[in-house]
Amino acid sequence: MKNLTKKIMIFSMVGMMQIGFGAAVLEASPLHNNNSNRVIQFDDRHDQDGPRDRHDDHDERLRRENERHENEMKRRHHESDREWHERQERERQQHDDNLREIGALLIGIVIGSQQ
Repeated sequence: MKNLTKKIMIFSMVGMMQIGFGAAVLEASPLHNNNSNRVIQFDDRHDQDGPRDRHDDHDERLRRENERHENEMKRRHHESDREWHERQERERQQHDDNLREIGALLIGIVIGSQQ
């Protein structure tokens, strides 16, 4: 009797999980969407110093910083192992600081675009 009860409980839980998963899939289905939740994006504005320009500036700064970091992390022919590892550690710290500064720029873009 215990075994039968366990099986009934397990199959019931599996059935409830399938119903829940099916409901989630139906809600996410494009056929179910009747355009009631239409999202309008205003990011395509072409202001002189609009959000798109600032996003491009952020992307460009991030790309340049990553290139600079990659070049600095390479070992130079005149360096010993110890010097190279010390320079790598300093470069990691500088890279983290620069990424925080670039991230702050992105936060400023988000805050500025909401006003």
